[in-house]
Amino acid sequence: MRIGRSITPGIHARVVVLTADDAFEESVRAIFGASAQIGLDVIKGKLSQRDQVDVEGVAVVVADVDAGDQAELHALERIIARIGNWPPVVAVTQSFDTGMARRLMQMRVADFLVKPVSPVELVQTCARVAKAPAGSEATEAQIFTFLPAVGGAGVTTLAVQTAMLLLNSGARQKAATCLVDLDFQHGACADYLDIEPRLNLGEIEPRPERLDRQLLEVMLSHHASGLAVVATPNRPAEMRSFDPDVVTRLLDLVSTYFDFVVFDMPRTWFSWTDSVLLGSNKLFIVSEATVPGLRHAKQLVEAIRERLGEGPKPQVIINRFEQKLFSPGLRRADIEQAIGDTFAACVPNNYSLVREAIDRGVPLDEVKPGNKITTQLKRLVLPSGAAKPGKEIAGTGKKLRLSPARS
Repeated sequence: MRIGRSITPGIHARVVVLTADDAFEESVRAIFGASAQIGLDVIKGKLSQRDQVDVEGVAVVVADVDAGDQAELHALERIIARIGNWPPVVAVTQSFDTGMARRLMQMRVADFLVKPVSPVELVQTCARVAKAPAGSEATEAQIFTFLPAVGGAGVTTLAVQTAMLLLNSGARQKAATCLVDLDFQHGACADYLDIEPRLNLGEIEPRPERLDRQLLEVMLSHHASGLAVVATPNRPAEMRSFDPDVVTRLLDLVSTYFDFVVFDMPRTWFSWTDSVLLGSNKLFIVSEATVPGLRHAKQLVEAIRERLGEGPKPQVIINRFEQKLFSPGLRRADIEQAIGDTFAACVPNNYSLVREAIDRGVPLDEVKPGNKITTQLKRLVLPSGAAKPGKEIAGTGKKLRLSPARS
């Protein structure tokens, strides 16, 4: 069945709601019926009873789905696949668990709400996901994630330099790029760039609905290069476990407003780690050229494959690699054999160069243009050479959608 609706004069936005829930239908009619500028179409019945939905002129599709009905979930997946990148789809369900969150993220829903849904929550969510760049199609952030296999592998250095490369990858102007330090206890991104960390998760946690673009701007730090950084002040003696909804809401917001996002991950696995990895375009595991380092990298690859299934394919980077003649250490051939098809590259060691760049708070290229570390990273993150801001450079574009319920 194909549902068609025309654009009504005076209507600035049209919302389509798919639901079989009479109470939810009554609620959305009361919510959107009060505005003369919003047109509402309610399509009654289960999702599994329809083949497609006509979305011409529609700003948002709200799909009320029964989380316990596999036929409903398969139907939602088909509808999203046929709709494509626009309009955004907001899923509403009566229950939530990590399996459901993962399923909806794989479908690429724009947002996910859990009943009972307050009127303000629904309106704000629809308004946020419906914002597209004026005169153009919605663009999607490219996500680069660096995850350590062992401690002290140099993940922060690689993440910072990758962010700098992406920032300067535009042909005529700098690409909107954000570096996010997710090590809330021992993060060093702000220190490496000699800037003041401004993110205060403790302030957001009591009222996560306050987190919007304006508050995000207040909590962003900015490097002289133009790189935006999300980082918290170090709390080495304080081990806190933040509400995962707060963290994933923050990351979702960041991915909405930047062309490129680089995540510097902690080694500890948190409740939100799966979501971040699933949203990544490029996932790099960073280790060192030692036998334990290779073992840990291989174990981490296997764990990610088991947890994420058909998610992003992890690639292993061996950092600070040195190959000397007549050296008893591991050779590149040994590393490739041990790691297998997930081996990405060996990044050469240049401790003095990295130390000077960190002490000055500048990218490696500013200390030594054309250095071997930057050259190797360019091959990894810019395989086709420089790219224009917003242009896909790392495979299929993804919008990082993480939060299970937001307002």
